[in-house]
Amino acid sequence: MKQLVFALTLIFSLFRISAQDASVEKSTFGIQTGFLGVWAHNESKLSNSIALKSEFGLDAAIFSENFIGSRNLIMVPALTLEPRWYYNLNKRVTKKRRIDGNSGNFISIKTTYHPDLVLGSLPANTVFISDITIIPTWGIRRNVGKHFTYETGIGIGYYHLFKKDNVFLFEDENGVAVNLHLRIGYRF
Repeated sequence: MKQLVFALTLIFSLFRISAQDASVEKSTFGIQTGFLGVWAHNESKLSNSIALKSEFGLDAAIFSENFIGSRNLIMVPALTLEPRWYYNLNKRVTKKRRIDGNSGNFISIKTTYHPDLVLGSLPANTVFISDITIIPTWGIRRNVGKHFTYETGIGIGYYHLFKKDNVFLFEDENGVAVNLHLRIGYRF
C-alpha cells in the first residue's frame, strides 16, 4: 500500500511539474502590420505568465476636411508600453497547443503616446495634438509556422489630449478611446 501511495504521489508531482513549465518567452522581437500602420515590438518576460510589450511604430489616419473632396493620409509615430498577462498558457500546454512566441490569450493595459509629429501633410490651419491613451484590452496571439503570427484585440479605455495654446478643440481634452486591432506579423 505504501508503494502505491508513493507511486501515485510521484506521478501527480510529475504532472504538476510539467504544468508549471508553461511560460512566456524570455524575449521575443518582431514586426507587425495591420489596417492602419506598421510596428516593431519586443516582449520581455516579467514572470511566467506576464510579459512587457514595448512597441514603436507608425499609426495611420485617413481624414477629410468635409464629406465631399479628397481624403488625406498621415502617419503619426506611436510609442507603446503594454504589460500583458497570458492567462491560458498552462491550458494550452495540457491540450498540446503551441505557446512559443507567446502564443495565447492575454489581458493587457495598452498605454500609447502619440507625439505631435506628423509624417504627411496637413491642411492649412490644422495641427496635430499629441495624446496618450490607456486602454484595458483582451486579445489573442497565434503562430502560423515558425515565424509568422496573427494577433487581434479589443478594448475600451481613456484618452487625454495635450492641448496647445491658441488651439480650439471641438471636443473635450479627455474621452473614451477604443482599441480594435487585427495584425499579422513576423517574429525573428
